Amino acid sequence: MEISTLATYHCLAFVWYFFIAYSITHVKTEERPSEVFLYGGQWKYLTVLNLFLQAVFYGVSFLADVLRLIKKLRCAKCVISSRDLLFSVLAFPVSTFVCISFWTLYTYNRELVYPKSLDGVIPLWLNHAMHTAVLPFALLEILALPHRYPAKKKGLILLGFVAFLYISWVLWIYSVTGEWVYPLFALFSPPGLAAFFAGSLAIIISFYNFGEFLNRMIWGQSKFS
Repeated sequence: MEISTLATYHCLAFVWYFFIAYSITHVKTEERPSEVFLYGGQWKYLTVLNLFLQAVFYGVSFLADVLRLIKKLRCAKCVISSRDLLFSVLAFPVSTFVCISFWTLYTYNRELVYPKSLDGVIPLWLNHAMHTAVLPFALLEILALPHRYPAKKKGLILLGFVAFLYISWVLWIYSVTGEWVYPLFALFSPPGLAAFFAGSLAIIISFYNFGEFLNRMIWGQSKFS
C-alpha cells in the first residue's frame, strides 16, 4: 500500500477511535446506571481502555506515515519501532480479546458483562463500535502493512506486565468498593478467580501468537516497512 494511502487510512482510523472514545466518556452523568459507573468510572473497563489504546496506536502510525512522506527517515525509524511494538504487544491481542471474550460472554449471559440497563444509555451502533469493529480494524492493519514483532520473550513479558497492571486495577477497585468491575467475577471463589485470570492471560497470549503468525504468513520474515 502506498504511503499516502496508509497515511489517509491511519488518520481516518485515529479520528474514528478518538470519536468513539470521546462518545463513551461523555455519556451524561444523570443517564449512567449507578451499578455500572461507580469508582473508577469508565476507566475500569477494558473496552474503554482499549479504545484509547487504539487511538494512540493509530496516532503513532499516522505520525510514522507523515515522517516517511516528508523524508524524515531517521525520526520515522524510531516512530515505526514504537508503532510495531504497540501493535504486536497490545493493539492486536487486546482488541481481539475484547471482541471475542465480550461477545462470547454476552451470548451466554449478557448481565455478566453488559447489563441490560446500558441499552438505554449506549446506542447499538456505539456498542458495536466498541466491541465488534475493533477486530476488523486489527485484521485490516495486518493486511495493510508488515509489522516487526519483538523477540518472543520480550513481547510476552510486556504483554504479561500490562495484564498484571489491569488485574491489579480490578482488584484495587474491589478492595475499595466491594463491587467487581464485571458481575462475572462475583461467581468465582478466590482460587476460581485466579484460574479465570490465568486462563484469560493464556487466551490473550494465544492472540499475540496468532497475530505474529498472520503477520509472518502474509509478509514473510524479511519485508518490513
